[in-house]
Amino acid sequence: MLDFTLPANTGEYFTLSTTDKPIVLFFYPRDNTPGCTIENQDFAKLNSEFDKLGYLVIGVSRDSIKSHCKFAEKFALPFILLADVDETVCNLFNVMKDKNMYGKKVRGIERSTFIIDNKKSIVKEWRKVSVEGHAEEVLNFIKSI
Repeated sequence: MLDFTLPANTGEYFTLSTTDKPIVLFFYPRDNTPGCTIENQDFAKLNSEFDKLGYLVIGVSRDSIKSHCKFAEKFALPFILLADVDETVCNLFNVMKDKNMYGKKVRGIERSTFIIDNKKSIVKEWRKVSVEGHAEEVLNFIKSI
């Protein structure tokens, strides 16, 4: 069984084992970057659909709570954003990868999404996610199970 606790943009801590809902957990590289903004907005547009199906949508990045709060407010994000500044949960889900940015090697989050069931087991995972259409793909998968 998976479990973790991280600070959330709500001002509280979120602990996986304390929710009885299944979860859409998506990892994204950074607040306020073009791809990450689109991905968060896409999940936000579909949030009520996920909610109707009983799923909690949660975004995770290495950004600070302060950054998450500004980002969530700026784009009216209706779901929790978790701050994994020390990469503990990123490492738990093995999403930290070496990348090339403008010819330099950097370590960063590989955009990934996980469906976690009520028993806190991973049901489905997407790695190396392309932003376009991804939130809808996740929703369609949930509708199919």
